[in-house]
Amino acid sequence: AFIRREIYSKFFTLAPGGQDYFKQSTTRLHFIADKVVSMTMDMYKDPKKLVEDISALGLRHVGYGIPTPLFSPFVTCTIQVVASLTKDPTAEEAFRWSL
Repeated sequence: AFIRREIYSKFFTLAPGGQDYFKQSTTRLHFIADKVVSMTMDMYKDPKKLVEDISALGLRHVGYGIPTPLFSPFVTCTIQVVASLTKDPTAEEAFRWSL
């Protein structure tokens, strides 16, 4: 729960306009945060399949009209939260690379 809560707390502080696009329930926001972490692991397990999944996800975001300038702060906040949970620079870099 900490990771989920912190990602959105940091993201909405860094990019307040993001709140206009994340109007879902807390349950849905938690699902999205969990999916991000899951996809980072999938990047190492099955990169070819993940490329297809990410392409489809990108097309959905375009269809939803999500401004691409919001992607970078979301990724940055996610990396910051995960980095705060480890002292292992290799784990942090692996997570950063996968995003």
